[in-house]
Amino acid sequence: MTGNICPGPVNRREFMQVGALTLGGISLPEVLAARESAGTSRSDTAVILLYLNGGASQLETYDLKPGAPSDYRSVFHPISTDVPGMDLCELFPLQARLGKKIAIVRSLHHTMTSHSDGGIQMLTGKTPPKPDPTSNSLSEHPDFGHVTSRLRRIRPECPMPSYVAMPQKFYMTHPAYLGVQHGAFEVGDPSAKNFSVPRLKLAAGVNGQGLNDRRGLLSQLDKLRSGLDQGDSLRGMDHFRDVAFQMLTNPETARAFDLGQEPETLRDRYGRHTWGQSCLLARRLAEAGTSVTSLSINTPKDGQEFTNWDDHILNAGRPGHFAKYMRVRLPYLDQALSALIEDIYQKSLDQRIMVVVMGEFGRTPRLSNSPQGVGRNHWPQAASVLFSGGGLRTGQVVGATNSKAEYPVQQPCSPGDVLATIYQHLGIPTHHFFTDFTGQPIPIVNGGKPIGELIS
Repeated sequence: MTGNICPGPVNRREFMQVGALTLGGISLPEVLAARESAGTSRSDTAVILLYLNGGASQLETYDLKPGAPSDYRSVFHPISTDVPGMDLCELFPLQARLGKKIAIVRSLHHTMTSHSDGGIQMLTGKTPPKPDPTSNSLSEHPDFGHVTSRLRRIRPECPMPSYVAMPQKFYMTHPAYLGVQHGAFEVGDPSAKNFSVPRLKLAAGVNGQGLNDRRGLLSQLDKLRSGLDQGDSLRGMDHFRDVAFQMLTNPETARAFDLGQEPETLRDRYGRHTWGQSCLLARRLAEAGTSVTSLSINTPKDGQEFTNWDDHILNAGRPGHFAKYMRVRLPYLDQALSALIEDIYQKSLDQRIMVVVMGEFGRTPRLSNSPQGVGRNHWPQAASVLFSGGGLRTGQVVGATNSKAEYPVQQPCSPGDVLATIYQHLGIPTHHFFTDFTGQPIPIVNGGKPIGELIS
């Protein structure tokens, strides 16, 4: 291969400028009403997903093969952890100290080779009906965050968005037949200067009293409306409008999004970059009641030296050996992820909060070479997933690939198995069905089962 013919993962950077009572164009009352109407009880468990956008190489992260031939082998060396057989990349020294607090699944596999299709497979558990090599496909089904938003109740004492995305939501999935009110709440980059969450701020010039005045006006309009329509769903919106006002004015909700509440030393430990501050904010949101927080682990900072995980020859048009860019990138992930894991364990949140690290696929075991550089291409046949917390049996490696990291040879794991493990932690039955736009019953996960080795 002489260059990068991959269009690359779409980098979604459009942030809607919306009013103070909306979430990305969706009213807060609609979001809260939809969550309440699910009719299922809510627990306090949560999931934080670090999604390695572009597809990380298993051979440079969690499944190094130092004995493989030179045209397969990574230039990086493995380092040991305190768990026998759990070797990590040498650029992960902080994670290596946490071997007993992590579990690595080395046998993930599927068949989708484009970014969007691979993402759909990993996030929904559904195989796209028609592969799209352009990486522009959109899922016909909701991802696990949308499903969770639909099936878990709100906590009235501290109303929080059920599904939050940082710095942006996934481009290849949407709520589909669950309704737009179950879309992810985008909060932007928490490492940005003067970061705030505009959708949770009062509009300019509106103070608390002004908000209450508007609330009174809405109440009067509702009384007029009630003479025209007595539908249960419309009447029920009154309650959720009350909760929406509470969300905008509740100091506990605002505090959950305020990184200034954290010690400066802890913010430094996570790292003053997009990945680090996103991980810290995700922990705060999970504590406060958000069920799913997805972090798009694209680049930790802006700059020519930073690329995403799509490590072809000419990743983002940059020539040279892809390991050059990974050498810059991996320490940022090591810092942010290790800080998150240490933090949830130190705060005794490891039973409540599950951390999952994965991408849309792995990379080709055989290196690609050209005069422009060295890289690895898309490879869904083998990839690694890291788990931590969630009450799981950590301190182990599950599954294995062959000597070149080409395919699983022990305990193969599907995307459905990963999602079933997540759903079990969230208290969501994997046999649940929804009805799609055509009236057909659709399971939330196709055939997946929780990974038995991880379940306590």
